[in-house]
Amino acid sequence: MTTSLTDRYLAATLRSVPTRRRAEIAEELHASIADMIDGRTAAGLDATTAEREVLTELGNPAQLAARYSDRRLQLIGPEYYPAWQRLMIVLLSTVPAVVGVLMGVLEATTAENPVGEGIGAAFNVAVHIGFWVTLVFAAMERFGTPLHLPEWTVDQLPEEPVERDVSLTDVVASIVFLVLFIAFLPWQQFQRVIGDDGDRLPILDPALWSFWLPVFLVVLVASIGLEFAKYRARRWTWPLVGVNVLLNLGFAVPAIWLLQDERLLNPEFVDRFAWLRDGGLDTVSQISIVVIAAIAVWDVADSAVKAYRARR
Repeated sequence: MTTSLTDRYLAATLRSVPTRRRAEIAEELHASIADMIDGRTAAGLDATTAEREVLTELGNPAQLAARYSDRRLQLIGPEYYPAWQRLMIVLLSTVPAVVGVLMGVLEATTAENPVGEGIGAAFNVAVHIGFWVTLVFAAMERFGTPLHLPEWTVDQLPEEPVERDVSLTDVVASIVFLVLFIAFLPWQQFQRVIGDDGDRLPILDPALWSFWLPVFLVVLVASIGLEFAKYRARRWTWPLVGVNVLLNLGFAVPAIWLLQDERLLNPEFVDRFAWLRDGGLDTVSQISIVVIAAIAVWDVADSAVKAYRARR
C-alpha cells in the first residue's frame, strides 16, 4: 500500500535521474517501497507509520537518485583527493608569494603602493590556482581520467616523526619580512616621498649605495639563507646561533653607527620636514637605535635559548 507521501518521494527521486531510465526506476522503486511497507504492516505497524519508516530508511531522494544513476555527489572523490591536496599545497605555498614579491619589486619604482600591488597579485594568483586546479581535477573525476600514479607500497611510509622546534609558519613569516625589507631598499630610492613637484627623494642617504646599503642587502640575503638552514636542521643548533650572532652584528652595528653619526637618512629628506630639522632627527635616531639593539639582542638570546633546550 502506498499513498501520496510515497508518490512525492518517487517524484523527488526521479527528478534527478536520466529521463530514459525514469520509468524503469519508478517501477522498481515503487515495488520495493510497497514490499517494505507490507512487510512492516505484517509485523504489526500501522500503514502510515510503516510508510514513514520505510521512506526515512531509504534516505534523501537526491542521494538515492545518485546511486541509481551511478553519479558522484562529491566534487573531488577519494581517489583524486590526495593528489589534488598535494598539488594545491605545493603551488599555494610557493607561487603566490613569488609572484607577489616580484610584482612588488617591479612596481616599486612606479606604483604609489607597491606592497599593496604585490599582495593583490599574490591573492589573484592564489584564487586562480585554487579555481583551475580544482576544475581540472573535478573534470578528471567526472570523465574517469586515470592519474597513472605509482601504486602505494609500505616503502613509501615516512620515517618516524622527528620533533621540530622550528615551524614552517615562523620561517615563512621571517622570509616574507626579509624579502619586503630587501625590496624596500631600492624602492625608497625612487619612490616619491613628499611634494607635488614630482621630485623623488630617497629616505636613506644615496651615498650609502657606495658601500653600506649593499652590505645590508648581503646581510639580509644571508639571513634568508639562515632561515632555510634552520628549517632544514629542524631546530636551532650552536653553529646556526653563531651565524645568527654574526648576521645581527653585521646589520645592527653599522645601522646604529650610521644613526649616531646622522648619516643614515638622506639630508634632503630631513630638510623637507621642519620637525626633523628642529631636533626631531635626534629623537628618531635614539628610538631607532634602541629598537635595533633590542631586536638584535632578543633574536640572539631567543636562538641561544632554543639551541640550549634542543641539546638537553
